[in-house]
Amino acid sequence: MIKSDRVTSTTCPYCGVGCNLQLHSKEEFIYRITSPHDAVVNQGNLCVKGRFGYDFMYHPDRVTSPLLRRQPQQAGQRTQAFDRSEWREVSWDEALDFVADRLVALYRRDGSQAMAVYCCAKATNEENYLLQKLFRALFRTNNVDHCTRLCHAGSVVALQMALGTSAMSNTAAEVIHSDCFIVTGSNTTENHPIIALQMKEAVRKHGANLIVVDPRRLELCNFATLWLPLKPGTNVPLFSAMAHVIVAEGLVNQPFLDARTSGYAEFARSLEPFTPAYAEQITGVDRSLIVEAARLYASARNGAIYWGMGISQFSNGTASALGLIHLALLTGHIGRRGTGLNPLRGQNNVQGASDAGAMPFHYPGYMEVDKEENARRWEACWKIEPGGLNRTRGLTTTEILSNAHPGGVRALYIMGENPMMSEPNLNLTRQHMQQLEFLVAQDLFINESGAFADVFLPAVSWAEKEGTFTNTDRRVQRVRRSIAPRGQSRPDSDILCDLALRIEQRLGRPASAGWHYASPEAIYREMASVAAPFAGITYERIETAGLQYPVPSLDHPGTPFLFAEMFPAGRGRFFPLEYVPVAEEADEAYPFILTTGRLLEHWHGGTLTRHSQLDALSPAPMVELHEIDAARLAVKDGDAVRVTSRRGTVLLRVAVSPKARPGVVFIPIHFAEAAANLLTIDTLDPKAKIPEFKACAVDIQIASKQEAQQLPPLPLRGRY
Repeated sequence: MIKSDRVTSTTCPYCGVGCNLQLHSKEEFIYRITSPHDAVVNQGNLCVKGRFGYDFMYHPDRVTSPLLRRQPQQAGQRTQAFDRSEWREVSWDEALDFVADRLVALYRRDGSQAMAVYCCAKATNEENYLLQKLFRALFRTNNVDHCTRLCHAGSVVALQMALGTSAMSNTAAEVIHSDCFIVTGSNTTENHPIIALQMKEAVRKHGANLIVVDPRRLELCNFATLWLPLKPGTNVPLFSAMAHVIVAEGLVNQPFLDARTSGYAEFARSLEPFTPAYAEQITGVDRSLIVEAARLYASARNGAIYWGMGISQFSNGTASALGLIHLALLTGHIGRRGTGLNPLRGQNNVQGASDAGAMPFHYPGYMEVDKEENARRWEACWKIEPGGLNRTRGLTTTEILSNAHPGGVRALYIMGENPMMSEPNLNLTRQHMQQLEFLVAQDLFINESGAFADVFLPAVSWAEKEGTFTNTDRRVQRVRRSIAPRGQSRPDSDILCDLALRIEQRLGRPASAGWHYASPEAIYREMASVAAPFAGITYERIETAGLQYPVPSLDHPGTPFLFAEMFPAGRGRFFPLEYVPVAEEADEAYPFILTTGRLLEHWHGGTLTRHSQLDALSPAPMVELHEIDAARLAVKDGDAVRVTSRRGTVLLRVAVSPKARPGVVFIPIHFAEAAANLLTIDTLDPKAKIPEFKACAVDIQIASKQEAQQLPPLPLRGRY
């Protein structure tokens, strides 16, 4: 029994900032959350989600017993309509036996390529490690991915290409040591509120120059020296024009270029067409602003760049991120405190899930699956026969579902993800989901994806288990149990080990100790025994404060910033870029460009926050319009409209907002009743395989009176 009036130190389960929390509990109930003022990440500050967004775990819709469908679903006839009467509660033994039987039968019939899994950016490092291990070691497939494919895949690929690594180079709190920093493609105030506080402090107390590059007039613009309001999808010409200015005016850091980069001469020649005048025509940003931004950043003592999914979520997302990397390499603003290249990760453990191998191309520690020496090391660790692991790169998140057909993916295991909210072109995604033969959902709630499942396995919340999360700073931090699991729900790690033992038995493989762990710490030590960046991290060492990897040995203090002396690839590489427009430009039939994103009160697909009282703060979807567009459409704040793309239609209310740019509209991604991804296009970045969530063409029409009556009124929050 957990002691009453207990205070448990843990890590926030929402965004990638990784704020330190203290959970105050009594009689298995968390009644308050605070944060210590000496907390290394957040200094006692918390946003509304971290402070109040924990009540979802007590919501009556939470599932706390394993469920099986009463009638099996057939491929092609799978339905999303959720009716609790179609499910029956079963024991864990019956549920896990059923899952093991079906997965093994499909694997024996169709082989490893028929198997696929979505790991989870909300689950712990240990749980993601176990799930990718299960599918790789037992089903011999690399069809393993998670939502990083839908957020920062373009950033990851670009950083790997140019530097040989993919994580954020510096610590967010170092922004107070920057005298100029760029924030682009990130609504930091709403998506990473505590980092935004640090950015504001850098401006107000330390005199830093802030450059905001974003189509919307975000709150951070109030603190900015410059705001560059570019057209969505035109990142490449804008950053290339800044590079053009830096080269043309001799603002490059020549000693850094000579000592630490390659490909500069060819890259410099490729910049010739990217003049500020050319960029102005493409981006809509005044050329003088482009020139001034380039000079401010290049002449800074310590310049830093922070970016979000407004860079990566394009079919040219890899090129967009490379454009930012080039700016840092040209100026030498990398490898020191207060500088660097800093992609802000969206979910609490998206960095850790990637680190733990929840990707189709990499084992834990970013060890490539198609390199023989890497496969052999993991075969030895997992006690698999030599040659047993698959040496072929697997399918990505978007490719897994598009390959759900006879001869392709037949079984999908989803832990904590919600593709029926997060994938683009959801009408097409629904068709793909229907083609699966077997679907397992492991979560707290039956969400829009779990409604398709054959089996539901109830997991616990972050407050009911032990483990670690890794924040956007590469900081590995403890997650601790504060209360007992509700009902029959179990930690993901317990579920996965129990299931793995059953699968192993059915496959006729020798029983091993590979699925018996004394604790989550033992799971982490197994991962760290092969993945060198984590070798020096132990639970004892992170008992009071996390460590920033790489931590190569037990006496290493951690690495607050990377690349002080060299890049993992040796030299930083330049890549000549071409401007490729977004896949779908506005036209006469669809005259607006839609971009999507998040709100402060909500989180991603809404599975957690829409089961919280936070939902009352922003309970309804809206489309944000500039006042010029509102006047042209003859609509006002709160009017009901239909927003239509070539893929779907949603019904919602208008929010006339000063954040908007004429011709560009914004819809948040959290609302299933008006899912923005019914509209978005499924065009992919050819390198990163990330969809173009941030730009597609839409039309807006006034809704009928009958349609308007279906919608709740727009709350004050939605009206800005």
